[in-house]
Amino acid sequence: MMTKVLVWVEHDGAVVKDATLSAVTAAAQLGEVVALVAGSGVDGVAAAAAQIEGVAKVAKADDAAYAHALAENVAPLVVALMADYDAFVAPATTTGKNIAPRVAALLDVMQVSDILSVEGPKTFTRPIYAGNAIATVEATDAKLVVTVRGTAFAKANATGGSAAVEAVAGPGEAGLSTYVGSEIAKSERPELTSAKIIVSGGRALKDAPTFAATITPLADKLGAAIGASRAAVDAGYVPNDYQVGQTGKIVAPEVYVAVGISGAIQHLAGMKDSKTIIAINKDEDAPIFQVADIGLVADLFTAVPELVSKL
Repeated sequence: MMTKVLVWVEHDGAVVKDATLSAVTAAAQLGEVVALVAGSGVDGVAAAAAQIEGVAKVAKADDAAYAHALAENVAPLVVALMADYDAFVAPATTTGKNIAPRVAALLDVMQVSDILSVEGPKTFTRPIYAGNAIATVEATDAKLVVTVRGTAFAKANATGGSAAVEAVAGPGEAGLSTYVGSEIAKSERPELTSAKIIVSGGRALKDAPTFAATITPLADKLGAAIGASRAAVDAGYVPNDYQVGQTGKIVAPEVYVAVGISGAIQHLAGMKDSKTIIAINKDEDAPIFQVADIGLVADLFTAVPELVSKL
């Protein structure tokens, strides 16, 4: 019998987020994929989800209760639908990691988090010890709840599919939480998790104005997203949505430029899958050089402006 998989579609009300495409790729290795689009006025998103290659059907839950993907409202919706499915798959994003554990708890099953590969019907690999070891785990529950590390799976094609859209209903407003507002940083730059090039700065950049003056020109020249280490974020150089690492964003761009980042294990956990890693640091013993493809032992305050002038 074909395994049926319900995939949570992450979107901003208009556009399907990239992380969803990776989750679809992972889910397709388990069975037939049905995409769940929940929100308010999401006909456009449902139509876009129907185009994703590998999606057999789209379940659309259109209700004001799901407008801001409040986990307290979405989880009961998923659980109500799970009677017909064998697995629930969500991207391991902030929202996915908010919804999936609640679904697992309500279904009384164990969650398999942050998977890197699908090894069998209920067997997966996932990182442990900040990514320093990979564990192979097997779920024993009747129903699966899985979150997918986006950087570990290829993105499904966003076009080429032609799934039917079916309206579904859930319990609606749970009354446990209310949406107050969100402050979303607007940027002309590519989004960190989907950027092909990332320039990241560390604590060595002294303060916010120095960080901006040093990193921004290089990022502009390369058309790159800007990232930062936790130390730089904690010191207030940049907002926390710039943070790359175990407690920040997991990225795997084509090129990752680490400027003045020593390479704490938590930071490496978030970027060591990058295709090419370039490190600039004046400490030749910095751990970042152990993962770097290209290492430059130099004072970043002379090296970076020089690099910018040559680009």
